[in-house]
Amino acid sequence: MVTVYEDTNVSSRRCGRRLRILLKRCTPEELTSAIREVRNGGAPMSREIARKVIVSFKEPANTASDVDNLSPREREILELLAAGFPNKQIAARVGLTDGTVRWHLRHVYHKLHVRSRTEATLKFLSAKSE
Repeated sequence: MVTVYEDTNVSSRRCGRRLRILLKRCTPEELTSAIREVRNGGAPMSREIARKVIVSFKEPANTASDVDNLSPREREILELLAAGFPNKQIAARVGLTDGTVRWHLRHVYHKLHVRSRTEATLKFLSAKSE
């Protein structure tokens, strides 16, 4: 990604991907070097952006706001998931099909930036205790 903004939100771009950020004001030589580095499997970024990446990893994740962004149905399903219910039992309790529960869980995982039931449960319980 090439950006003109120094205050780029790097935390939203670091999840599950290699981070490649350059400022538009970089020199042609820096851009050429970055392209070569990418071709060789590297992940170039300017010093300013690298500093922001390091700071973003030191900051605690804001789990409460992630959980607050869930719809009421997604929150209900996540509460049942955290209580240990499998998808079929969650579906029966809320009057949905198993496929619809899986669909909601995919959205929950995306909104919470997690990849599994365990991660979603841990993030949810952590947010509840905040």
